[in-house]
Amino acid sequence: MQVTMTVNGEEVTREIEGRLLLVHFLRDHLALTGTHWGCDTSNCGTCVVWLDGEPVKSCTVLAAMAGGHDVTTVEGLARGGELDPVQRGFMECHGLQCGFCTPGMMMTARALLDRNPDPSAGEIREAISGQICRCTGYATIVRSIQWAAAEEAGTRTTLAADDDDDADADYGAVTAEAESVPAGGSAS
Repeated sequence: MQVTMTVNGEEVTREIEGRLLLVHFLRDHLALTGTHWGCDTSNCGTCVVWLDGEPVKSCTVLAAMAGGHDVTTVEGLARGGELDPVQRGFMECHGLQCGFCTPGMMMTARALLDRNPDPSAGEIREAISGQICRCTGYATIVRSIQWAAAEEAGTRTTLAADDDDDADADYGAVTAEAESVPAGGSAS
């Protein structure tokens, strides 16, 4: 069957099998390997992309179902050669270690900040609760998203969270709140 969709602002048409998952379409047919493939069961969240602006786990969406729709991947976050503030936040605040969960986390974080430009640490944890990170303990991910929110609001007071003293001064309350709120809630 033939499917046509817009991916990162570009219309694409491909011949596919009807059972092909969107994650495999993006990775294998379009070579957009930023979207990671983890579980095929909607548990890990590494495959989050946007379908018409809403985060979806692409391991549970058939590519044919995305036909006629807009799909945005982590490669589509950067604009004009500039990283999105969420991408910069993950770099500045060390929001990744192995990096496997990072693309899905970034897509969920960007969607959250588009809906709520000043989320609390608890709201961030709720938003990313459908995603698994086995490396960071989530505190640096929460900090990275708070960094991006502050950057966009123009209220960020340090350049990075490299310096533990500065990070503690600027983000200490956020980190304390993030570490006290258990992950849980709705999956993205």
